[in-house]
Amino acid sequence: MSTPKVRVATIWLDGCSGCHMSLLDMDERLIELADKIDVVYTPLMDVKQFPKDVDVTLVEGAVNSHEDYERILEVRKNTKILVSLGDCAISANVPSMRNPFGVEVTLKRAYVENVTLNPQIPSKEVPPLMPLARPVHAVVKVDLFVQGCPPSADTIHFVIAELLEGRTPDLSERTRFGA
Repeated sequence: MSTPKVRVATIWLDGCSGCHMSLLDMDERLIELADKIDVVYTPLMDVKQFPKDVDVTLVEGAVNSHEDYERILEVRKNTKILVSLGDCAISANVPSMRNPFGVEVTLKRAYVENVTLNPQIPSKEVPPLMPLARPVHAVVKVDLFVQGCPPSADTIHFVIAELLEGRTPDLSERTRFGA
């Protein structure tokens, strides 16, 4: 009888998708992982509801909107091991650059002051923002932090491989902020 596959999910909060691009950059190693994991949720597939009983979730991006906040609460509730993947998830990085200025000033600057055609703050396209962009661990418990902007494909593969073996990855020599 074969061993059940590890249920893996990825989510994308407020970030650039660079961490997901690094994940895809694992190339043929993705095929090797396919024998051991079952990807049950990701922005790269059309699953609407985050599933229950996920073994590992990789989270990219900061908690910036009320939508992000609700999503990360649901993810944490249904995930055994939650991984903050990349600097935005760990420190709120680029999304937090708006924090000193506030939501209204930031929206006005982006959608009114720097626009020549139909300047207006969008009401449907941009979800309601929280007062501050926050790292994931400021909202929910995080089990593992993987630095980098984005982390390399080699680092992401190492993390997943170690977790599949039941080990906590030692990232002390593999990662640093911004690289």
